[in-house]
Amino acid sequence: MQDCIFCQVINRELPSFKVYEDDHVYAFMDLFPTSVGHTLVIPKEHATNLYDASEESMTEAFRVAHRIGPKVADAMGADGFHLSMNNGEAAWQTVFHPHLHIIPRYKGDGHEPWEKLGREHVDIEKDAEKIRKAL
Repeated sequence: MQDCIFCQVINRELPSFKVYEDDHVYAFMDLFPTSVGHTLVIPKEHATNLYDASEESMTEAFRVAHRIGPKVADAMGADGFHLSMNNGEAAWQTVFHPHLHIIPRYKGDGHEPWEKLGREHVDIEKDAEKIRKAL
């Protein structure tokens, strides 16, 4: 996609700080990091997000994230890391090309965990039934 910023990074039309590349995946430093060492893992095949990405391209991206995630954390001296993916504007996706975030985490770094919703078990079971029907 000509107007996709991540496709432009893959095609070397925009600069990046590459940390890994193979035939299917490109990993590079996030230029607007939320943590020291914040790394992005992107499939080279363009799609909008997980909804329309091929299973093969996402399998390759997760394979690479599995391989380099612990290495990123170790290299940065982190105590752990988040592996996350935002899908859709409501989930804070801002670049519409599938990408995984490897976000090193440090004890006392101030990143707070998600706020809990406080749903009743009966409501959670209803949610599970809706999901099972959708599958």
